[in-house]
Amino acid sequence: MKQKILIVQAIHERGVQKFDDRFEVCVASDPSVATVIKEIRGVAGVIVRMAPFTREIIEAADALKVIGRHGVGVDNIDLQAATEKGIVVVNTPNANATSVAEHTLTAIGALAKRVVVYDRAIREGRWELRNSYGAVDLDGKTLGLVGIGRIGSMVARRAAAAYNMKVIAFDPYVKPEAARELGLTLYARMDDVFSQADVISLHTPLTPETRGFVNATKLRLMKPTAFLLNFSRGEVVDEKALCEALKSGVIAGAAIDVYDPEPPLKDNPLFALENILLSPHSAALTQECVIRMATGAAEGVVDVLSGRRPQFVVNPEVFNK
Repeated sequence: MKQKILIVQAIHERGVQKFDDRFEVCVASDPSVATVIKEIRGVAGVIVRMAPFTREIIEAADALKVIGRHGVGVDNIDLQAATEKGIVVVNTPNANATSVAEHTLTAIGALAKRVVVYDRAIREGRWELRNSYGAVDLDGKTLGLVGIGRIGSMVARRAAAAYNMKVIAFDPYVKPEAARELGLTLYARMDDVFSQADVISLHTPLTPETRGFVNATKLRLMKPTAFLLNFSRGEVVDEKALCEALKSGVIAGAAIDVYDPEPPLKDNPLFALENILLSPHSAALTQECVIRMATGAAEGVVDVLSGRRPQFVVNPEVFNK
């Protein structure tokens, strides 16, 4: 009998092709929790993107052995429930680092050089905005990173190479010698990074400790000329505090790819501001990256269902059992 695979949200065809004739693949009618609960019965393996994969779904599953996350963060999956039930969770941590790092470097440059502001000005006939001298050089400026894992470390190297930026960072899980190998200065206090950097870029997972940690107090530590970038999870930044900081000149600008909630509400006050760059949680959604995520997630699911240990296991204690 073929093992049933449920793809909660459509993935690239190259990922689907990883399932050979041992598997029966179907796509959920829609990614809502209620629908997935109805369609999870008899399913051995799942691939999920950003849709919530809750305890209710996991408890309704009667044959599920593996959940493949199409991406890195697993905050949309009830990891505890999966672990309790002996279900392996795999992800694709190497798939999106290059894409998100490139997006980050692009956004830093766009903020510094006011690319979108100037583009809008010329379309509206405001030629004289060129004499506002609002753009800044990045050469010699300080980039502050919160999180120097795969993405953060790549951003550090590329910012130094492309912009000749000095890089400082906060990451309680990284040893000083590892930071030195990256050519950056590691600080024990996050506040020191916020107060010294000209650009702050967040590359941290969403955890109870990071939820809402960039609040009004943290933003007031930043230089009034500084930029904040968030390409991690929307919930790590207090959006109301960020909006107020941008409106009142506490900080000079921001770029965000993630929101709380997602998709953002149509009346989100950030949309009315000129000093912020917005994108639809698309930093990782390049043509190349969606193939890497789809094939990586599928390979992890196939490995588990074939009795092999996958390269990337989020809850190894389950696999070890």
